Amino acid sequence: MIPDHVRAQLDAAYSDAQYQQIRELWKHHSISEDQRSIEGLMSTLTEDCEYVMRPSGTKWQGKVGATRFYTELLSAFPDIKFELQNIVIGPQGVYEEADVTGTLLGSWQGWRGDGQKIEFTVQIFFPWDEAAGKFRGEIIHLDYDRILARYGVCQVT
Repeated sequence: MIPDHVRAQLDAAYSDAQYQQIRELWKHHSISEDQRSIEGLMSTLTEDCEYVMRPSGTKWQGKVGATRFYTELLSAFPDIKFELQNIVIGPQGVYEEADVTGTLLGSWQGWRGDGQKIEFTVQIFFPWDEAAGKFRGEIIHLDYDRILARYGVCQVT
């Protein structure tokens, strides 16, 4: 059985103008991240945005939480780089897959910074809020087991 919210996503239609709006806002978000502009990133998000890490389930709520998420990420990986591999843009939002590289210099997601260069793949869904014309946050999927097995990054307890 398909839940009602998923059925609504499947039935969603959009115009070329809305496609362009979503695409341009995602580009602004991506450029802001590359430029380490927290203000630029926050301008793409709804006030009640939510950031969720999967599979850990860690959440950051609202723009205060999203600011904390980015501050922690960009501090832990000051040289982080996202190489886009796949992207899908639709009325539901944006899905992207990217190869990520960076040097882990600070604590992030329970990992202690040890100066190690890390590479991993991330899948991110940016849910779209049509009424606000912004993203409702991000749902971020990481393969923690693969990262830990490959790099042996120490967990903070």
